[in-house]
Amino acid sequence: MKIIIVRHGEPDYSIDSLTQKGWREAELLSQRLVKMPIDDFYCSPLGRARDTAKPTMEKLGREPEILPWLQEFRGRVTSPFTGDQRICWDLPPYVWGNDDRYFDPKRWHEPDLLAQGNAKEIWDETCAGVDELLERYGIRHEGHLFYGDSDKTIVLFCHFVLGITVLAYLTGLSPFAVWHNFCLAPTSMTMLATESDSKGSSHFRTMYIGDISHLYAGNEEMSLMAFYPEFED
Repeated sequence: MKIIIVRHGEPDYSIDSLTQKGWREAELLSQRLVKMPIDDFYCSPLGRARDTAKPTMEKLGREPEILPWLQEFRGRVTSPFTGDQRICWDLPPYVWGNDDRYFDPKRWHEPDLLAQGNAKEIWDETCAGVDELLERYGIRHEGHLFYGDSDKTIVLFCHFVLGITVLAYLTGLSPFAVWHNFCLAPTSMTMLATESDSKGSSHFRTMYIGDISHLYAGNEEMSLMAFYPEFED
């Protein structure tokens, strides 16, 4: 089985859609996707993801299935700087870099910063959504292994942090570490594929991550709207 995670194009958050550049990115993405043997398409309910999927779906004469859990990761924490609620990713490294629990797949949510927010709750919701989707294709998740296999290829049109959260879950990594150490540029593609053994167990192997070769093929520069260079301090 192959799972292709697609981040939406460069966003205009004020209207939950795309910038002019984002629409160009979505068109170049569609020219790549329509040439691939894809069985099923799934999409976040948010406008920027739907609009990114639109050129591909129009070319294929199809509609993606909307999955509510594919919307951007909604985990929040209390800001250590202002006391307000804020996103639980993209925090400056001095906040978390010396606490090994953040890097532990089982303990990442234990530090007070995360324990007082809803990041673990949204993580659990996302993981349940992934497992339910895999079960449609006859794949059962137990511990760190998967049982059953499929020859299907699916696409998830979603978001930066939601996309790498799915990657973290399928590969057994700490989501907090992945949130802060991976980057998915707009319309980037990340592919994971199952690898099975003679005992019937499988695991997901990342074939590529954050690929934007379709942009370079169309002479379109990578958008930097995946970085948050200014931190609260």
